[in-house]
Amino acid sequence: MTLTTRPAGRADLDPLADLLCHSARGLAAREPALWPLVADPETEIRATLERQVAGEDTPLRQRWLLAEDGGELLGAVHSFLLPVPPIYAGALGSPGLILQDATLRPNAPEAARATLLAAAEADLAAAGARILLTASVAEGDWLPCHAAQGYHPLTLYLAKAGLAEMAVRPPVRSAAEGDVPAIVGLSATHRRIIADLHPRFWQTHEAADARFGAWMTRSLGLADRDMFVAGEGAVQGYAISQPITAMHVSAGHRIAGMGIIDDFYHAALEDPLSLGTGADEAAALLRTAEAARQARGDGAVFVVCPAAWRSKIALLEHSGYRTALIWSIKILD
Repeated sequence: MTLTTRPAGRADLDPLADLLCHSARGLAAREPALWPLVADPETEIRATLERQVAGEDTPLRQRWLLAEDGGELLGAVHSFLLPVPPIYAGALGSPGLILQDATLRPNAPEAARATLLAAAEADLAAAGARILLTASVAEGDWLPCHAAQGYHPLTLYLAKAGLAEMAVRPPVRSAAEGDVPAIVGLSATHRRIIADLHPRFWQTHEAADARFGAWMTRSLGLADRDMFVAGEGAVQGYAISQPITAMHVSAGHRIAGMGIIDDFYHAALEDPLSLGTGADEAAALLRTAEAARQARGDGAVFVVCPAAWRSKIALLEHSGYRTALIWSIKILD
């Protein structure tokens, strides 16, 4: 066996689409509530690949790499070079992300997995990435390979399906423009916590408060999301629920009907190791944010949580969430 890797081209679209469709059907069969298929996954995957390989899908730098043995397709890996969010300093530059749609042909040699990962790492490093991230579904086949290559979990995406209707009631309410200063203050505490959990990745930008405040003010006017605050008197927590992005849902799976709660913090979570006073209020804030997605027709919602934030994980698991997607990190020194 002679393993080789190369970038995908237009001539590879049909066999690559077949491989990804097989993978998507397998994941949907295993987790139908979290990763449902679109009506025609073959057509969507083929069309998405055509845009991605042609560089038309996104302004972000992305690449599909293939592993072959004597010209026979064994597997593929997909990567992005991500921009740094404006509230973070980004001292190490744009991270490279190897997405969860990496796949191997059934019965392909396991060596092809490590070969593909190494090729993607080298490609991202050549593009300037010093931080490498990998994404995998929970209990996915790629996780052991990631760990063997020096990655450790950075961020968990915990998910819940079968959302329930819930009315907004005190001490939770919809956010208003007058709440923005309090939200910014809570966000500063949130940023300090995650910077302590992983200082080299979550480095706060010196203008983070002003930038986050401007984004919160703008977000209040965006029609695709709901913003809530909690607390009797002083605001103790905030949550924003919105549609999930294509970066978290691979082609072939239904993105419509999926929500995500990215910004979620409550003072009860300030100790990352143990829940504090107000945990019930924090849970009510979370339930209200997820119910807002249910009211918009979503059947499942994901919540972003640093892998080392044990108190937040405990709150989410107690509220019926479980880990669905794992982002891991390796820093090239």
